Amino acid sequence: MQPILVVAAVLRDGGRVLVCRRAPGRDAAGQWEFPGGKVEPGEVPAAALAREVREELGVGIHVGALLDRSVTVRADGRAIDLACYDCTLDGPAPASSTDHDALRWLPPAELGGLDWAEADRPAVRLLTGTIEEDE
Repeated sequence: MQPILVVAAVLRDGGRVLVCRRAPGRDAAGQWEFPGGKVEPGEVPAAALAREVREELGVGIHVGALLDRSVTVRADGRAIDLACYDCTLDGPAPASSTDHDALRWLPPAELGGLDWAEADRPAVRLLTGTIEEDE
């Protein structure tokens, strides 16, 4: 079974990064992630990321360099191939999300204290140099 190709935006603004908590009733509810989503067949990753962020957060972004690409296998056996890109907003900051119940702008040093979705953890480790491990 092929991994699910997913893209995420590490949105930066003034030394902070946008993090989003998955809403109740969603997959990985209560865990934090970078905004993004699945790449559709025939889609270029950067275009998929811009589309997903517009759909979830209602904002445009500039997609920059690839920061991290890691494959993680979830507890249910599904493999997620997550590519995280350095991004900036193309306008005002988002006020809400269709998939998340909380949005926060945090300095990278504070990212490790959150309960992250498994697929996002390699990018968090890259950004912070550490992450709290589940016991």
